Amino acid sequence: MIELEGVPELIDPVMVAAFEGWNDAGDAASTAVAHLDREWKGEVFAALDAEDYYDFQVNRPTVWMDAGVRKITWPTTRLSVVRVGGEKPRDLVLVRGIEPSMRWRSFCNELLGFAHELGVELVVILGALLGDTPHTRPVPVSGVTSDPDLARRMDLEETKYEGPTGIVGILQEACTHAGVPAVSLWAAVPHYVSQPPNPKATLALLNRLEDLIDVRIPLGELPEDARAWQVGVDQLAAEDSEVAEYVQTLEEARDTAELPEASGEAIAREFERYLRRRDVGGPGPSAGGHATADGGDTAPYLRDNPGGRTRPPKPQRPGPDDDESSDD
Repeated sequence: MIELEGVPELIDPVMVAAFEGWNDAGDAASTAVAHLDREWKGEVFAALDAEDYYDFQVNRPTVWMDAGVRKITWPTTRLSVVRVGGEKPRDLVLVRGIEPSMRWRSFCNELLGFAHELGVELVVILGALLGDTPHTRPVPVSGVTSDPDLARRMDLEETKYEGPTGIVGILQEACTHAGVPAVSLWAAVPHYVSQPPNPKATLALLNRLEDLIDVRIPLGELPEDARAWQVGVDQLAAEDSEVAEYVQTLEEARDTAELPEASGEAIAREFERYLRRRDVGGPGPSAGGHATADGGDTAPYLRDNPGGRTRPPKPQRPGPDDDESSDD
């Protein structure tokens, strides 16, 4: 039995989780949860025992100085809680960590124990994968679930994926078997510019999460960072004729595939988001800061990617071994 002390009774709680590693292309998913934690000033209330789940030769601890005293931070998974204000306040339980090296079933059971004790009504797991998508178009974000009823109710895809999976797929299935509604949101990251950070993919995940759980998420400088990232990649692609030609091919394929989908649905969704942001009563939480880890003691295992405006690495032309698939 998990005993939680100092955590108040939560209002309509939703658990939002992301894990660094195989399911986190461009660090887009882990950065999204880090952004939520920072914008809403999350309070860490639990951390899983690193000894149980991590190989320290794969994910090494870090040594740092605190007022002249050397301290060690161990790689682990931490849980924090934030309250979203407004006319209909609700709480988010944020799970940030690294894909475990071992004992995945015990890892998922421990997280589900917290979810049960806190009365979590929905688990949303964020992921990012490499895909054949151009950086010049909106980032595709798919919402998938293993629950047919939930798929119909929330307009999601019922996952049909078969193949190797990561902790995102395992945790979603664990939730399903435990009777906890669970959704995975996947952002597609261009594989020719996969190096982190990718603020455009992070922004797309947060927008989709906002629609899914019906909350207003303060975006801070993310929209500006996303625009700066795209301009930087545009400039680099223009310097390489082969990459520019490849991007054009992806654009044509994407536009052709989405032409039948150019209905009013996408426009209506954007308009609803605009109205939500305009009509929210009172000012939201203070904006500011980049959607990156702050490097503080509460989240030292996340990469510190200050800014997002830095010149991105030169895109790599895809090779035969560069393909990566999602584990819905």
